[in-house]
Amino acid sequence: MRTRRLTGRIVRLGLLSISTVTIAALTASPAQADPADPVLPPIQPARILPLPPELDPGFYNPPAEVVAAAAPGEIIAARQVNIANFGLIPLNVDAWQVSYRSNNSRDEAIAAVATLLKPRGVAPTPRKLLSVQIAEDSTAGYCSPSYALQQFSVAPFVGQIVAPAEFLFAQAALQKGDAVVIPDHQGPNSAYAAGPLAGRITLDGIRAATSFAPLGVGAGAPVAMYGYSGGSMPTMHAAELRKTYAPELNIVGAASGGTGADLGAALLMANNQATSGLVLGAVLGLAREYPDFNALLDRKLDPVGQLLRAVKAPFCVQYQSALLPFLNITGMINSPDPLREPAVQAMLDDTRLGKSLPDMPVFMWHSKWDEILPLASADQLVDTYCQDPKAQVTYTRDWASEHIVAEVVGGPAALLWLFDRLDGVPAQAGCSTTDSPSMLGTPGELQTLGDTLGETLASFFGKPIGA
Repeated sequence: MRTRRLTGRIVRLGLLSISTVTIAALTASPAQADPADPVLPPIQPARILPLPPELDPGFYNPPAEVVAAAAPGEIIAARQVNIANFGLIPLNVDAWQVSYRSNNSRDEAIAAVATLLKPRGVAPTPRKLLSVQIAEDSTAGYCSPSYALQQFSVAPFVGQIVAPAEFLFAQAALQKGDAVVIPDHQGPNSAYAAGPLAGRITLDGIRAATSFAPLGVGAGAPVAMYGYSGGSMPTMHAAELRKTYAPELNIVGAASGGTGADLGAALLMANNQATSGLVLGAVLGLAREYPDFNALLDRKLDPVGQLLRAVKAPFCVQYQSALLPFLNITGMINSPDPLREPAVQAMLDDTRLGKSLPDMPVFMWHSKWDEILPLASADQLVDTYCQDPKAQVTYTRDWASEHIVAEVVGGPAALLWLFDRLDGVPAQAGCSTTDSPSMLGTPGELQTLGDTLGETLASFFGKPIGA
């Protein structure tokens, strides 16, 4: 009897000790946690019907004090999501969304969201990571990749046609066994074309992905970045900012096509042309990130411009492009020379690439006949980088394409180049510029393109991706 009572006391003392340790662990201050082993918030289950950001403020716009209390890249909330091709055909991968803290271009705390994807099957530890910056090119939250890529999202059917198409390139990495992060790089205000903002959100999205244990990507894992057109700006701004903003990240390469190196040059090329509607959308997006530029538009945009500003505000890329082309954008601003207005010059200077040499190898490609983003600006950016003897830039000009076709023919070559960097193959030293009849001739590209499309087609029938 005494033995049983003694045993009972020992058990009760043991339970009390365990409870005390558990309570202490649960109530410990986050500041005391090991940064290498971050404490993640509970992961919420996936919704059957996803909500766009406009109807889901709790996740997309957490309280300002919560955001400000977090470190850049720190995860505030996480949930599972169901990812699908074209909003309908489910993809057999593990997927999550994370809400995390980032900074805008004035270094003020903002909330950001990214989609994390983990392929099936076994991969080396830690898993490699590809950050894909999709060209949102839109001015509404429901156009963001985090919503558009979910099953039963309506975004692909109401104008966001780019995100589902570019998602095919992300699937090439998943099929290879690498993890993928896709940030909503335009931020909570859909600030289309605001490159410095998008670069910070991209880097903090990589921070969030590498700290999210279920993804299996460790803090020191090799990371690569891919972006085309509207995705080129976050990619290249992130490449230029990495060494000062996120030096701990092991980014081994960046690939950028149809690069928006100089928005002023892009505006002048589009003015009165078929692409002016898309570029006007960028003007509206930039005003959301640059208060002085926004104030100038409030004062000097003529009545037609103010009407278009209201009409185009809620549209995704397809309708931004198609609605009212051949606009005289500069003529809508009541100024003898709108691009010399101080607020415009400050915004253009801030968004222009070439301020800093990326401290990683860079792969760039551009259509010789690009009708949206000027080839001359991409050439000038490469020349600026390559003035530094430490530059590693591989640049190809494709002669058999225009803006859209250039991604189709050049994207697989860019991915092959990035996969070599992720696998530890050194990039070519120095700088090289090649004029190619067509990048489809890149060794291994046609097979990569065929394999990717074949695996994606197989996924329509439930095949696990990356197994």
